[in-house]
Amino acid sequence: MVERRAAGLPLEQVLGWAEFFGLRIAVDPGVFVPRRRTEFLVQQAVALAQPGDIIVDLCCGAGAIGAALAATVDHAEVHAVDIDPAAVRCARRNVPGHVYEGDLYQPLPTRLRGQAGIVAANVPYVPTDEIEFLPPEARVHEAQVALDGGPDGLDVLRRVASGAPDWLAPGGHLLIETSERQAPAAAAAFQASGLSPQIATSADLSATVLIGTLPLT
Repeated sequence: MVERRAAGLPLEQVLGWAEFFGLRIAVDPGVFVPRRRTEFLVQQAVALAQPGDIIVDLCCGAGAIGAALAATVDHAEVHAVDIDPAAVRCARRNVPGHVYEGDLYQPLPTRLRGQAGIVAANVPYVPTDEIEFLPPEARVHEAQVALDGGPDGLDVLRRVASGAPDWLAPGGHLLIETSERQAPAAAAAFQASGLSPQIATSADLSATVLIGTLPLT
């Protein structure tokens, strides 16, 4: 264990788990480690969710967001998706719901269209040319697909936002973690997709979350 940590593996991958929102989340080598700041996204989603909501966790990684919402929102029906097979295997141990391997909304059952109360996504949002500046724990030991957000860091966010109106119920909410610097452009992407955007921030967790609401009509 000491040797693996000395070799640069994130502590959570060495231990095999990460603490997140009061839960122990299984984390395998190579899988994106849940960050404490992402608990702010969960807090915002819990405040908006209704008992029995259909909740979709996109870019789920180890499934931390989906697991936390399943544990917190009464009778929630949780569906989680990731494109990385290693992350999907991990998420299936953490999420008490349905976990799919595929690209964003593509593997979701068609019956969920227009039914989701909450779509949450911790999308990759590091600009491609900034990946090299990440600490080695992330740069070397986490999947590139979980980090690289394209030239401006917003490629995946735009795709999630553009698809959200097809899956959200009227009045439903899309929540995506981003950076404070990217928030104005991210809000514009939400607006262009027909969502009413709101920016929420937490100084304590150094977290920024975009919340987009689908109009009732």
